[in-house]
Amino acid sequence: QVQLVESGGGLVQAGGSLRLSCVASGSFFRFYVMGWYRQAPGKQRELVASITRGGTTNYADSVKGRFTISRDNAKNTVYLQMNSLKSEDTGVYYCNAGFSSADYWGQGTQVTVSS
Repeated sequence: QVQLVESGGGLVQAGGSLRLSCVASGSFFRFYVMGWYRQAPGKQRELVASITRGGTTNYADSVKGRFTISRDNAKNTVYLQMNSLKSEDTGVYYCNAGFSSADYWGQGTQVTVSS
């Protein structure tokens, strides 16, 4: 079982920045595909960004050029740097770890962008 703990959410004005962190338990972090998802009120959870164990990244079109996902395998941590935040970025952000058939989720961290 892998535990994921997110941090870094909060209230920020439009145009501002936040950095989310997600720390994973266990010894196999480097093998996981890590992702950040978000869920806005009344909407389905959507993929924001992901990063493979080799460092290949993927972004939702809505965040390309503004968000950057990265990982530090030595610290069992994945980050999401969010710049030029917009009100539509508001939601609960969840960290996800995937490997083979295993799939783990964090408890989520709230991001609120005021316009």
